[in-house]
Parts: sequence; C-alpha cells; structure tokens
Amino acid sequence: MNSVASFCETAPPAAAQYIGSPSRFHRATSLHIGRDNLLNLVEIILEPTILTGTIWLIALFEDGVISLPYMIVSLMAFALTFPAHPRLQKTFGRSLLGILSGWFSITLLFLFFGYATRSLSLFSQHAIVTWLWATPAALVAGHALFRLAAPWLLKAQGSKRAIVVGLNEQGAELAHRLVCSPYTDLQMRGFFDDRSAERLRTAGHERPLLGRIDEVAAYTKEQGINHIYISLPMATQPRILRLLDDLRDTTASIFFVPDLFVTDMIQSRTESICDMPVVSVCETPFTGVNGLIKRAEDLFLGTLILLLISPLLLLLALGVKFSSPGPVIFKQRRYGLDGQEIVVYKFRSMTVCEDGAFVVQARQGDQRVTRLGAILRKTSLDELPQFVNVLQGRMSIVGPRPHAVAHNEQYRKLIKGYMVRHKVKPGITGWAQINGLRGETDTLDKMKARIDFDLDYLRNWSLGLDIYIILKTVAVVVRDRHAY
Repeated sequence: MNSVASFCETAPPAAAQYIGSPSRFHRATSLHIGRDNLLNLVEIILEPTILTGTIWLIALFEDGVISLPYMIVSLMAFALTFPAHPRLQKTFGRSLLGILSGWFSITLLFLFFGYATRSLSLFSQHAIVTWLWATPAALVAGHALFRLAAPWLLKAQGSKRAIVVGLNEQGAELAHRLVCSPYTDLQMRGFFDDRSAERLRTAGHERPLLGRIDEVAAYTKEQGINHIYISLPMATQPRILRLLDDLRDTTASIFFVPDLFVTDMIQSRTESICDMPVVSVCETPFTGVNGLIKRAEDLFLGTLILLLISPLLLLLALGVKFSSPGPVIFKQRRYGLDGQEIVVYKFRSMTVCEDGAFVVQARQGDQRVTRLGAILRKTSLDELPQFVNVLQGRMSIVGPRPHAVAHNEQYRKLIKGYMVRHKVKPGITGWAQINGLRGETDTLDKMKARIDFDLDYLRNWSLGLDIYIILKTVAVVVRDRHAY
C-alpha cells in the first residue's frame, strides 16, 4: 500500500468512459518509480553510484587502473542495486538498518559467486578486506550527507502547491505529514469540504478550510495548484466523478487517498507521499527513472537526427525563402507541458502566419498553402525545425501533437479529459498520428478520437512504444493522404 496507482492508466469501471477509451494495448504498464522531484532522482542512484565508485577507487588504489575484473564487479553491483529503495522518509535508524542489511546480502552473493567461480583469486586479499569495510562506511556517510543536503535541494528546485479535498482522518493525517516533513517539495495550502470548519478543529489541524468542494476547480486555476489529494469516502463516488469532471480543465496532478476504488484497480501502480498511501488519478508517466529515460531519448535521437538532416534543413530553408514572400520559420504559440504556452517552429507553408484567437485549420485545396508548402505539409517536412524545440526541452520526439492555442481553448470546453494530454510534453509525432488521425480534424468526433489515442499513449508509455511510433511514422508519412 505504500505506493501510487495511476488512474489515467487504469481507471475503475465507473470512471473509464470519463477518462477516455479503453486501452488498445492490452499489456502491463511500465515500472513507475517514486516522486517526481530532484530528491527522488538522487535517492534512486545514490547507493548504486557509491557501490560503483568504491570499487573503482579500490581498483585505482591497488592496481593504478580499473581492470576488467573490477569493471565487471562494479557493473554487477550497479545492476543489483538500481534503482535504490527510497529511504529519506524513514528515520535514520531504519535507513541505517536497511543499508546494512542490503549490503550484507550483496556481500554474501558476491563472495559465494566468487568462491563458486574461483574468481576471488583475481582480487588481492587487501582489496577484498578494504571493500568489506569501506563500502558500508561510504554508504552510511553518503546517506547522512544526503539527508543534510536534502532541504537545500528542495529549496533549489522550488515548491509545488497542494490542497486536500475532504476533511477526514486520512486527509488530516496526510496534510499533517506534508507540513511536518522536511523532505517534501509540497506546500500544503488547506482543505476543501462541504462541512463546517468545526471538523477542521476537531481533526486537530491548523491549515485553513479554503472553501466548498464545488469551488476546487476555480481555486486550482486561480492559485496554480499543482497537486490535489482527494480524501473522500467510497460512498461519495458520484460527487468524486463530478469533481474530476470539473478538474479536467486544469493540469493539476490528482491523487486519491484511500479509502477508494482500490478493489476495482487493474494493473495499478502504487506509491506513498510522506509514507502515506495515495492513489494517483491523473499523473504524468514521466516521473523518476521514466523521466530520465524519456529526456535521454529526446536528447540522443534529437541530436542524431538534427545532424543527419542538417543539409536538408538548409535546402528547405532556401526553398521557402525564395518560393514566396515571408519568414522562413513560422513561430506559433502552442500549449506545452502543464498547459504552459510555448513557441514551436515550423517551416512556413502558407502565405499567412495565423496565430490569433481564431485559427482556421488547413483544408484540402486550401488557397493559403504555397506550392512548396503543399509538398512540405504532405511529407511533414515542415515539422523538421521542431527537433530544435526538442533539444530546447519544449517538446519531445513522441507525444501528443500540439494544437494551436485557439484550438485548445475551443476543444477543452467540448471534450472531457482534453487537457490531460498536456501532462506530458507535446511531440513531433504521436500515437494518434500513426493511427490515421493526422491532418485536419474537421469534426468533433475526429478530435475526440485523437484525444482518446493521446490518453492511451499516456496510460501505456514505454521506450519500446516510442521507438515503434518513430519507425511507424516514416511509413505513415510516405503513404498518408490526410495531411494538406
């Protein structure tokens, strides 16, 4: 129970039609690790890094170089301990016990393996003895220093604003832990409940009662709330669904605090906040290790692709410049991560650069499209400058396609769950685009279908899925007739 289950990925039956269409993947979701903050990232790499570092230092001290046997042992140590167990929310005594017990297990495994394979002779007795005492000492010292540095790391990354909906025992307990913990980046603002403030005093908590439940969505938008924790009982499920409906027009991360729909969850992923069990309603898949993997994928592939296509970019820029009057690059405002406005780049394919409160989507035979622009749009070559946006961190190679701000404001009022697609960075290509939803969405049904695919991508993201979408995009662009 000390983990988090993503509701966007596996919603209970009562909410499935509300969140989006059923998954088209029919497979387990990928591993989700921890809280999405700097402390979590340090926690999961701290022990593997210390283990690897001590082996390398011993090798340099003994032999002057990191020889192959030491390198193999260090890789094994890293693989066995990554990702590390988060220990920051536990007392230092409990953390110390966990560190030493884990170290003892690894030591027994290595000694048994070395004895069975007769590989212990590859290391000097002095090196083995040094490893046995220096590594646990380094682990303990590393965790102690990390605990001292943790408040500074939190201060450096800034805080996130949080509210609790439902003034009851578990809600008050969660709020108390958020306020008292020195190792959380969440700033507790207060409670929302339809009952009197007397319950707040009865629960023994001093955070304010901010308003009624039907005021949560408005307060979230006005105050820029990042995290919402719903602590309402099972019997209020209709009221919970109405609240979720109101919150679909925000980009706040939403969590349930049990008691809840836990028995209806399928392939759920669990987590805890300040050692308090919660259930995620709508959270980005790119937290912890997944976020590092996604960003590494974007940086590596984005840099590689830009280097490969740089001659083509130059030729296309010259073509746009001399084929029609106007700028080479069309800069358009779009909604990015968490619904924040970003500027994305495209090769100009029209005689106009529309970016106002009303934008007309390109249609077949659109007179605004230039002769070269028609070719660029048909082959998606006009999107190539967005690889620069990827390196800037505004976009990803794979993700929901960004819509014009005017279109976002139009459809967020018509389609439930529309803004959930902004829990991740927009992409150059996406799951919807390779499933026939590329180009103009001239009906509400087409846009709803695109949003369903976007939400399906959020539920089922994996590195393998991204690679599949990238490869599939090439084939789709070649034969697609829907882009104009």
